[in-house]
Amino acid sequence: MTKEVVIEVKNGKVKEAINSFLKGLLEKNLVSALLVSREVPSKDNVVQSLVTNSHGLKEANVIAPVLPVNSARIISEMTRLSPHKSPVGIVLRSCEIRALIELVKLKQASLDNLLIIGVDCLGTYSVSDYQGLCKQGDSPLDELLRKFKEENEDAKLREACRVCEYAIPSNADLVVGLIGVDFEKNILLESRTEKGEGILEKFSFPKFNQSKEREESVSKYIDEKIAKRDALFSQTKKEVGNWENLLSVFSTCISCHNCMRVCPICYCRECFFKSPTFEFDSEKYLGWAKRKGSIKMPKDTILFHLGRMSHMATSCVGCGVCEGACPSNIPLLRIFKTVGHNVQQIFKYVPGRDLEEPLPLTTFKEDELQGVGEE
Repeated sequence: MTKEVVIEVKNGKVKEAINSFLKGLLEKNLVSALLVSREVPSKDNVVQSLVTNSHGLKEANVIAPVLPVNSARIISEMTRLSPHKSPVGIVLRSCEIRALIELVKLKQASLDNLLIIGVDCLGTYSVSDYQGLCKQGDSPLDELLRKFKEENEDAKLREACRVCEYAIPSNADLVVGLIGVDFEKNILLESRTEKGEGILEKFSFPKFNQSKEREESVSKYIDEKIAKRDALFSQTKKEVGNWENLLSVFSTCISCHNCMRVCPICYCRECFFKSPTFEFDSEKYLGWAKRKGSIKMPKDTILFHLGRMSHMATSCVGCGVCEGACPSNIPLLRIFKTVGHNVQQIFKYVPGRDLEEPLPLTTFKEDELQGVGEE
């Protein structure tokens, strides 16, 4: 099932080389549509778009280093009620694929007739930083590729990306490889499934001959990310390792629920935190205030975050879109990633790793959690 070929890059234009392959998918009728990120007219952001003809790919930029939304949510909207009747290609980063796998397990999305094209992720900027670079006249993509080639990680990259150990897509039919290749000249295109191999047979790309170099570079890259991730965990434990500090971190929450709205794993149609349980008349508030002397408003913000965390910790993929959506700049990524990682280790579960791997919260094992709470 594994077949590795090369897409030629002309004049160092990586984006255009990838777009030429995507264009071929449509022109050869291998897919009826493609879900891709496209540059907005102002060129300072991208939006996910469902494209049905090659002309629509003119503004496509699937490796633009910005993540306004985790596309797993979009695919859930597209496929939850019914799968596609004809093949549709979806171009995603690793965190988006992993979130999609979790949503499929939760019966919130379908993979039927989807061709998953994963792209090596070199990191993303926040939307505001991405727009700032564009306004300065810089190309965020060119800047990122240049610094990556120089092995000089950009400090402006989102923290979620700086500590992400899943830069290489898994559970994809095809993978566009940038790490461990000379992307100014060639890009790796690798099949991971029979479906992906069948797609590559329709093209006449030359064979990729740098598998060993690619493997070594990927291994080094991931090791560096894991080291940064573990350092973040240690720092987070020191900063938010007790109840007082946790209350302080969440003290600026305004109860907007933006983090929940953008999270690809929060899918409930009827949310407990939007139910009548949290609707009270005025006398209730006055009674609480009199009994305690004062009450913090908005109310129950810490309960919201802890409740949401317990609901989705086993499936958190660490994409960090929650933090980007927070108007109060609460460090949600480091808290949720730290807690999520610890919970996932308890269950020996990695979200998005395997479609057949049962969800911990829906599976009972007599011998699980034996050591929890022991010193």
